[in-house]
Amino acid sequence: MDSQGVTADPRLQQFIEIESQKQRFQQLVHQMTEVCWEMCMDKPGPKLDSRTEVCFVNCVERFIDTSKFILNRLEQTRKSQGAFSESMID
Repeated sequence: MDSQGVTADPRLQQFIEIESQKQRFQQLVHQMTEVCWEMCMDKPGPKLDSRTEVCFVNCVERFIDTSKFILNRLEQTRKSQGAFSESMID
């Protein structure tokens, strides 16, 4: 029960959690964009030099690796919570 004595809908709670996770992910994308830009971009110009290009590629690849790890972890957490919920029903 919440502070008003009403039980929250579990589907609503799950929706809110998913949306919160999406928001955190978007914040991470924004932060990583800032980090890669600051780390790799010395001076803007009409073309990227090879060092800057390699830096951006490496930064983006690490971001993708991290994103995959996070998504896999969230999926594992979701599955384990689902299994826990199902065991509580039985």
